[in-house]
Amino acid sequence: MARPFPSETWLPKSVLLLRDYDRNKFLRDLLAGITVGLVALPLAMAFAIASGLTPQAGIYCAIVTGFLISLLGGSKTQIGGPTGAFVVVVAGIVAAHGVDGLFLCTMMAGLMLIIMGLTGMGSAVKFIPRPIVIGFTNGIAILIASTQIKDFFGLNLDKVPGEFWLRVKALVYSFPTLTYEAAALAVGTILVIAICRGISPRIPGAIVALALGTAVVRLFHLPVATIGTRFGGIPSGLPHLDIPAFRPELIHGLIGPALTVAMLGAIESLMSAVVSDRMSNDRHNPNVELVAQGVANVVSPMFGGLPATGAIARTATNIRSGAQSPVAGIVHSFTLLAILLFAAPVVSFVPMAVLAGILMVVAYNMGEWMEIPSLLKLTKTDVSVWLVTFALTVFADLTVAVQAGMILAALLFISRVAATTTVSQVTDDYIEDGRVHILQDKDIPYYATIFRIHGPFLFGATDKINVVTEKVHELPPVVVLRLRNMNALDATGLFALEEVAQTLHASGRALILCGAREQPLELIRQSELQQLIGHENICDNVQEAIQRAEEIFEKLTPAAKGAAGTSKL
Repeated sequence: MARPFPSETWLPKSVLLLRDYDRNKFLRDLLAGITVGLVALPLAMAFAIASGLTPQAGIYCAIVTGFLISLLGGSKTQIGGPTGAFVVVVAGIVAAHGVDGLFLCTMMAGLMLIIMGLTGMGSAVKFIPRPIVIGFTNGIAILIASTQIKDFFGLNLDKVPGEFWLRVKALVYSFPTLTYEAAALAVGTILVIAICRGISPRIPGAIVALALGTAVVRLFHLPVATIGTRFGGIPSGLPHLDIPAFRPELIHGLIGPALTVAMLGAIESLMSAVVSDRMSNDRHNPNVELVAQGVANVVSPMFGGLPATGAIARTATNIRSGAQSPVAGIVHSFTLLAILLFAAPVVSFVPMAVLAGILMVVAYNMGEWMEIPSLLKLTKTDVSVWLVTFALTVFADLTVAVQAGMILAALLFISRVAATTTVSQVTDDYIEDGRVHILQDKDIPYYATIFRIHGPFLFGATDKINVVTEKVHELPPVVVLRLRNMNALDATGLFALEEVAQTLHASGRALILCGAREQPLELIRQSELQQLIGHENICDNVQEAIQRAEEIFEKLTPAAKGAAGTSKL
């Protein structure tokens, strides 16, 4: 296969994919773009309102950044825009430094992202351990949910405090002012979204709930807050270019928040791009993606928009709707622009309780709650890192949580690498015990292949295991992972092994682990990985693994055996 020109490594996917673009792909992109544009509308408004800004700020952000991220990005089907990850930090910046401070902070974060992309740091985000990422998302989800309780129940509360404990206290004291109509709308919104998802993931539950909730309020004249009563509606027309005033006195105080926005943007966008890769069978360019995210965040404040990043839920909706290229993301942007131009008066009737219900669903979905039980089975170090990150996110400050998380990541890496160093005497027993692990005198059958992991398999190194699955359909029926020289494993590495097992099983292949040392083996047995691959497929050495591969092969159908023999030729 011809090697790409060096310049192609910096070309956006929108350019690379136009080489074989046709009318059929455009029609599919058109349908997907309109669908995800409708889904993005209530989310964009809800995120802006929860951040302490007007609803049009979210729509402007989704239009401008959605267009730029799709046009310039390194992902095939990623959708960019405002997300829940930024709600808490944006609200904090607005409270401390005002809207001008937010715009300056967003542009600073954008410049940081551009520098990260241009210097090849797109892959550096992998150096954040999974317990820290889960701690962030758990904490942010709880904070978002807590900010929506006021509108969810229609409470009479003039100002929701910024600090979590004070917010909870104020909400509890104001709970007797509950509005039953607002609470019913919010609960109904959640039920409608759940029912739509149960019927088909293709149905945009948020849009259905938005339309039904708005219609109910208009028909029955319910006494609940709407975008019109709270904000006076949203202005119709194109977003106006208005370069924010440069205030150098704010820069020093915004360096920390800007770093937080940049790191959250990088983590969220690259996580979303990985999801996009899995669903669309593609591979994103992380550095090009970060440059695009940076450009989008520099431009967004010029139109009164929020910080933006890759949106996992909207990206998944885009792919499920049939998106074939970044053109779908561009269509999504124009769909929102059309709504702004021709349907702005209708948006004024949207109830705040419905938006609160939608954000409650977003908070639940982004929380990664299903990860917690498996995480609690891991080492005390992993659990403590998750707890510290979670607690700092909820009870302190997201900026502090990011900084503490990075320090914890560095200390964790140093500790685990240091623990892999051992000094021991070579004895006759040691030599004899090693014979069953060596490969030199073993015959590897045609229906199996062996990969080895050498060194600590910790966060920062887990992407290297992609070599196992990048050509999964060319592999024989049995894949053996030799772990004899893998001297350390952490939660991120364990998660990567689980993903490999799931990918192989989905393709009809078996995975065998062999030769794992004490620390990795203990972690594997504590986790769900053992149940996933089967305890009989965890072997003490490569000799046992080859024997187990033979047992698996003997149980295959004649057609599968024949296919294995053909693939080896």
